[in-house]
Amino acid sequence: MAEIEVLGSRMAFVEAGAGSAPVVFLHGNPTSSYLWRNVIPRVSGDARCLAPDLIGMGGSGRPDIEYRFADHARYLDGWFDALGLAEVVLVGHDWGGSLAMDWAARHPERVRGLVVVETFLRPMSWAEYPPAAVGFFRDMRTPGVGERMVLEENWFVEKALPLTVPGLAEADLDVYRAAYPDPESRRPLLRWPREIPLDGEPADVAERMVAYGRWLATSPGVPKLLLTVEPGQLVPAEGVAWAREHIAGLEVESLGEAGHHVPEEHPERLGDAVAGFLRRHRP
Repeated sequence: MAEIEVLGSRMAFVEAGAGSAPVVFLHGNPTSSYLWRNVIPRVSGDARCLAPDLIGMGGSGRPDIEYRFADHARYLDGWFDALGLAEVVLVGHDWGGSLAMDWAARHPERVRGLVVVETFLRPMSWAEYPPAAVGFFRDMRTPGVGERMVLEENWFVEKALPLTVPGLAEADLDVYRAAYPDPESRRPLLRWPREIPLDGEPADVAERMVAYGRWLATSPGVPKLLLTVEPGQLVPAEGVAWAREHIAGLEVESLGEAGHHVPEEHPERLGDAVAGFLRRHRP
């Protein structure tokens, strides 16, 4: 794993393959670039692949910041600039998809393509949120309760990952555990559920999603691929229908039956879908 200085801290990343247009893989909560370990080999034969650890996550630095969406976006900006990345294809899962769309909307001249799976395409209401997750996420957004669940009990790593990734090997879970050994290290994990714009709050994150929604709707020249799973969690059937209506230049491809963390469950399917997208849209 390599690392580079960004905004007075450091960001770790993995790199494989070679090619003129880099493919950047962005993870979400509570994972790291390790999420893509079995996806990238399906793509790196024909492309330069890079996958950073978001600031405060994985092997990246832990600066004294709030770890809000805007903080992650700022450090990602610094990482892209430090590596001089342009003409990129972005691949994002969970919050990594939102960060990818946000970056694309703010740097449209540097984006050649976009692939997202199980991410936040737009602000949501509590009524739209996956019913099975509503109770947990309301608790995590409750002062005191969220701190106990995420900081003290390490809920995302110890409960959510094993539950949503059946058969996840203990050795793989240990890699995720190692990044968050104590409550202080888990602060970024707690911030993420409090950043989801539900019924308009927090308003600044909702505004960023609306802004990247405008870019999605008005950039037909940038090919976009929405990968779906059945049943979708963040992108259920209604979300796919919304995407078909509101996203320009969109392709939709099903990865079949899977849970939220499809890069862990079916990395081969996901990697082959990305590789196929790249072949279809070679300049």
